[in-house]
Amino acid sequence: MPPRKTRRPALPAATDPRFRQASQELHLLGYFLKGTVLKRMMRCGHSNCACHRDPARRHGPYFEWTYKVKGKTVNVKLSPQAAPLYLAATKQHRQLKAALARMERLSRTALSQLAKQATNAD
Repeated sequence: MPPRKTRRPALPAATDPRFRQASQELHLLGYFLKGTVLKRMMRCGHSNCACHRDPARRHGPYFEWTYKVKGKTVNVKLSPQAAPLYLAATKQHRQLKAALARMERLSRTALSQLAKQATNAD
């Protein structure tokens, strides 16, 4: 005989306008990526090149997208044309995390109040 599925109690709709606003922010987000976009100015391998004597004359800019997978850092070289796209996507990821953190904080408060009301109703 298969095990019975237990029904989860339905959560009431969120009434807090701050929660609804954070939820709307999620709907407005576009593509997102975790990580950071770096702009680097590099020295070359020629010791007599001006880039070794003067930091203002270094080569570049070179762009990289850096992120972690299972604790390991991954670096992806980006073209100058792709860098703004990846930069915008990493900003979107930070906005996503901020909206989720706000929603979790508001949910924690609301659920605590709902639990107290349910306890007092018994």
